Amino acid sequence: MHFNIKTNEDLERRDLIKHLTILSVTGSIFPVETLLSDRQVIDGMPELHRNALVMDGHVHVMTRELLLGTDIGQRYPDGTVDLPRAKEGGVDAMFFSVYTPEHYYPGRLETKNTFRVVNLALDQIERNNHLIELALNAADIERISAKGKMAAFLDLEGGYDLDGDINLLRALYRLGLRSMQLTAHNTTNAFIDSCNDVSRWGGINDLGKKIITEMNTLGMVINIAHASNDAIIQTARVSNDPVIYSHGGFYGIVGHPRCITDEAAKEVASKGGVIGVQFGSLFNNPKYYGWQQKGSNETTPATVQLSARTLKEIDQELAKEVPLNFKGTIPDEYWMHVDQLARVIDYGVNLVGEDHIAIGSDFDGGPELPREIKDISDLPQITIAMQKLGYSDERIKKILGLNWLRVIRQVTEA
Repeated sequence: MHFNIKTNEDLERRDLIKHLTILSVTGSIFPVETLLSDRQVIDGMPELHRNALVMDGHVHVMTRELLLGTDIGQRYPDGTVDLPRAKEGGVDAMFFSVYTPEHYYPGRLETKNTFRVVNLALDQIERNNHLIELALNAADIERISAKGKMAAFLDLEGGYDLDGDINLLRALYRLGLRSMQLTAHNTTNAFIDSCNDVSRWGGINDLGKKIITEMNTLGMVINIAHASNDAIIQTARVSNDPVIYSHGGFYGIVGHPRCITDEAAKEVASKGGVIGVQFGSLFNNPKYYGWQQKGSNETTPATVQLSARTLKEIDQELAKEVPLNFKGTIPDEYWMHVDQLARVIDYGVNLVGEDHIAIGSDFDGGPELPREIKDISDLPQITIAMQKLGYSDERIKKILGLNWLRVIRQVTEA
């Protein structure tokens, strides 16, 4: 591993930017209440969190903005993600996860929606350039972070064309997409099995291998979250580059199909890959999972039975569900504390080593967040919890972001 070392001047400049009014290119400023809140949270942040490169491996964006016409640069009264709150949480970079849910699949509108959300992501990043910039590689992430801005690393979830057309993959790459989840969310597609759907290929088929090879050639990060156990193992073995599992739990803790098995986790790590720990109780808290009677509120092919309809009609139906955060009530005995989430991270560290574990919160993707984390502004709580475990600063920095940065560097700058 090799990382650019920030000078004291760089760190002082970054802290100064975080504490002062941020001017946009057009001269507009944040409201006073945003600035006060920003300062209060940052002043209460562990010094380690403030100075570390903090990168979240899975943050849902653009579904809300697309369907409701909102701006992620504004503070929302609900949901768990917007840029002001991300800054308050000390976020330096994130996998900007543009998402196409199963609602668009029956009418074969998944590709159209994918290009809509990718284009909108680019528009919103440009509109909020005073806060965030697009990153295409690790050097971009470091450069953007050094300026006191957040870096957006585009990651596609669920929307890659079910027929696996490589021309579409190349087009998305040209738009700036540098990471892609192979599965069509929880749906088995034309080249890879999902963990929540029928197994058609016993993992991946020949088309899947061609797509993996193409992504290696382009320098795109391969994301195998939502894939079946066999598909994860086979993808890690076929790929010449490290692969990532951006967000999920461990099957050894909770026997949910979305959780990665020890076998698959070790295979990912053996190739230099990284596993992002998702923040929800469903994947991390056995008591909660048992209380749910081993059920799941995830969208699957079985829960979306729509006839082919217009894009507008599907948009209107899905708009009723946004923001896509958890909206239920959890009894105290099943409500996970952040300390328990830290112990899940520790399980992963003991399983595959500190170089292969990171955070992939799934903010605004539906997880039942720990008590101490109401939204992305509370991200420092996970650093505090890891400090309580006695983790060294070096280990915590790896988990907070340096492991993601290392994989991105290996894949995009090879």
